Amino acid sequence: MSAFVSDPAMGVIMLALFVVLLLLGFPIAFTLMALGVAFGYYAMGDTVFQLFVQRAYSVMSSDVLISVPLFLFMGYLVERANILDRLFRSIQLAAGGLPGSLALATLATCALFATATGIVGAVVTLMGLLAFPAMLRAGYDTRLSAGVVCAGGCLGILIPPSVMLILYGATAGVSVVKLYAAAFFPGLMLAGLYMVYVIVRVLITPSLAPKLPPSERAASYWTVMWALATSFLPLAMLISGVLGAIIGGYATPSEAAAIGAFGAMLLAIAYRQLTFAKLRESVYLTARASAMVCWLFVGSFVFSAVFAYLGGQSVVENFIIGLDLTPIQFLLLTQLIIFVLGWPLEWTEIIVIFLPIFLPLLSHFDIDPLFFGILVALNVQTSFLSPPVAMAPFYLKGVAPKHVSINDIFAGVMPFLFIVLFSMLLYYTFPAIGLWLPNYMYGGGAG
Repeated sequence: MSAFVSDPAMGVIMLALFVVLLLLGFPIAFTLMALGVAFGYYAMGDTVFQLFVQRAYSVMSSDVLISVPLFLFMGYLVERANILDRLFRSIQLAAGGLPGSLALATLATCALFATATGIVGAVVTLMGLLAFPAMLRAGYDTRLSAGVVCAGGCLGILIPPSVMLILYGATAGVSVVKLYAAAFFPGLMLAGLYMVYVIVRVLITPSLAPKLPPSERAASYWTVMWALATSFLPLAMLISGVLGAIIGGYATPSEAAAIGAFGAMLLAIAYRQLTFAKLRESVYLTARASAMVCWLFVGSFVFSAVFAYLGGQSVVENFIIGLDLTPIQFLLLTQLIIFVLGWPLEWTEIIVIFLPIFLPLLSHFDIDPLFFGILVALNVQTSFLSPPVAMAPFYLKGVAPKHVSINDIFAGVMPFLFIVLFSMLLYYTFPAIGLWLPNYMYGGGAG
């Protein structure tokens, strides 16, 4: 190395250069690989190429990551089975005379559909085409309707089988099975808080969500049951089977994902929606998304290995330890950084690039990686909702009527953003919300 620049300083320069290139709009995965190889060659010579091959092979042969394309394929197939209309209608009938029934039906549909797909953009877009216009036609407040669609569409990030939790598990070395068990009740809690907020708002200000006319909500008991049996029940059984197999220990995430993908195909066949064109499109989208994730992992692993070799990781660790933070201050710092990173970055980049910087410090502050992972999953919801670069509002704006402005959508998501922050506070105050189930079933621990 140069006599004028120490190895740790080169590591810091490497990280700073990555941030600059990121802000300039360069592709993240290939930027990571290019910087890793360039600085690695400067630091360790030809050895960096062996490192690159080893890291690429380890990603491609990872047992944990096998489930990612399978869950994605399951999600894309369910999305193209066109059951969302049936599902929304059946839940709307079941919600009946509840205050804000359309908004509650939207949230319930989003929660179930987001669980099946885990693809935020798809859920927000589809609900923006289906539920959002229905709420506007019924006289619902534009901001409340927009907030419901955006917040509900993001639930797939947290509620299992979440792809985000798979990537966190692979990055942090935490059992995906335990992560799914730990995320189950926090996911239900967040969806429940959204619904409670809607009901309270509508009870206080009924004009925000006028009651539907009797012709649209009056249905016989058997009509409601048949609607639920033909739309809600099949999808719920598919999701319950997949999650039950994972959490119950009957199948690995990869095996359960394969069962889920096969079940999604059967569901599409049952609804007479499985065509060659839709199957080809699902395969293409799955391959594209999976390739992005895999190359992001390869780039991240090479970058982080060279960063640690140069001593950059120790610089960051020593700096944070030198601040003499308490565990709660460390958690606040990391969650604030993740919250800010959510503006320019996708959640995938946050998980595989920046979290590895903090993960080695968890043991120093005596923080359970399992607890930390669910807190991050809650926080990542904010990256889709918080202006100025909130993806969910922009997804909705792309399909919303022209008279709905982006400022209206931003204003609508703000209360739900505060609910996410409140849920993080609840989870920190009462960790058993997430940790009770994995502790009960598997005896605790993050491994």
